[in-house]
Amino acid sequence: MSEALGITFEENDRAGIVTLDRPERLNALTREMFDALSANYRRWAPAPHIYGVVMESSHPTVFCSGGDLKVLNALNQQGATDTIREFYRAAYSHVWVLEKFIRPNVPLINGLAFGGGVGISLLGTHCVAGEGYRFAMPQVGIGFLPDIGCTYFLPRLFGWMGTYLALTGASIGPADAHRLRLVSHYIPSAQFGTIKDALGHNHPIDRLLDGLHRDPGEGDLVRHTPTIDRAFSAGSVEEILARLDAEDGENEPWAKETAAELRKKSPTSLKIAFKQMQVGKGLTLAEALKLEFRLASHLVTTHDFREGIDARIAGKGRTPQWQPATLEEVDDREIERLFATHAEGELELDERHPGP
Repeated sequence: MSEALGITFEENDRAGIVTLDRPERLNALTREMFDALSANYRRWAPAPHIYGVVMESSHPTVFCSGGDLKVLNALNQQGATDTIREFYRAAYSHVWVLEKFIRPNVPLINGLAFGGGVGISLLGTHCVAGEGYRFAMPQVGIGFLPDIGCTYFLPRLFGWMGTYLALTGASIGPADAHRLRLVSHYIPSAQFGTIKDALGHNHPIDRLLDGLHRDPGEGDLVRHTPTIDRAFSAGSVEEILARLDAEDGENEPWAKETAAELRKKSPTSLKIAFKQMQVGKGLTLAEALKLEFRLASHLVTTHDFREGIDARIAGKGRTPQWQPATLEEVDDREIERLFATHAEGELELDERHPGP
């Protein structure tokens, strides 16, 4: 067994086992953890004795809470923007390693999978949700952007669900995630040990998971889908809010609550996320990751990124003071510039299969 700062790697017969084991920080990810993940997936990719990889969490209710905001806040206070950029370079590079990893890769998720926790699990060959699964991409609430592949996978969800999830940061459970194909299977967590053992014994993974899969039910978003499609198909964030405000009938309370949540987010981040959803469907995953690194490189120098994380960590959840404070004050030309302006040391991705 090897370990690196809250994550362990071992082999059980023909299975590689990754365990997120930083419960005191809700398995929040650091650059060192991303580097260790990439190194071990590259090591296992050509290994003839490894059939596949299982990823699990030692925390009973959290798979991974995302990037470590406490570390990022400390780096912000030090003005260490170059170090923060390298954190995001390691994160996005690991998503590409997962994309090129062709062996079975089976995250077993029975808890929160937020932000980076989605990035290290979604793009494997399979993704298993237990009864405690919760998905969210809440980055617009800290003055950042829905990243680690969101530009690619969220616009490809049916209807306007991707735009809804990107702008609201809403949390969804296993039924909605399965319906949206964010997870491949819904399997009660009591069966997770069976999956891990079977993978170690070279059991064909598709047959196994299909046999254990259960119907997760309808989900919570089905009844709101018409409202989501009406509102989030608008041509701007301002128009989305106007449509939500104008909603009447049985979905009016939900629409008002959704609009209120949007108004808490960074206006700049909302505009960036909206444009990501507009352009993302025409991008490959590699292009999306490169764009995200460009945007991240610009945003880590901004007031909203520093303010959003500081409000969450040092302020223990105080209301952030965004600059600009309203959508109307955001210069749309500045948003276009962020997308178009190259960053120093742009992300490079090796399109060959990872090897030792």
